[in-house]
Amino acid sequence: MNIVLNLILAVQILSALAMIGLILIQHGKGADMGAAFGSGSSGSLFGASGSANFLSRTTAILATVFFVSTLALAYFGSGQQRAAPSGASVLESTAAQQPPAAGPASAPATGSAAAPAPSAASTATPTGAASQIPAK
Repeated sequence: MNIVLNLILAVQILSALAMIGLILIQHGKGADMGAAFGSGSSGSLFGASGSANFLSRTTAILATVFFVSTLALAYFGSGQQRAAPSGASVLESTAAQQPPAAGPASAPATGSAAAPAPSAASTATPTGAASQIPAK
């Protein structure tokens, strides 16, 4: 099953990268005006409008492949979650797997008093800090 997931993930990543490249290569709608005044696109490999059709069709095919691979990954990924007991939520299954947290009631008694709280002098800001800010 891991081989299938890795294969689908590789197809998704490659289709996404190819789609990004094709989208960046394509010209916008405003580029057609430049072609009308002789920008040289009519001498391209696919003809005057052939490159736009080829690139847009290839992008649509890659987008479909990306969409199908995303759905397949979601389907197979949700299949791993189905192994949990029925009716149990994700939070309940996670809480059942975690050990209980140790609170202050479970701390071992050492026979000495608790640690002293920090004094006000150690938590206060230095008095000279405010005097160093220049007044405007």
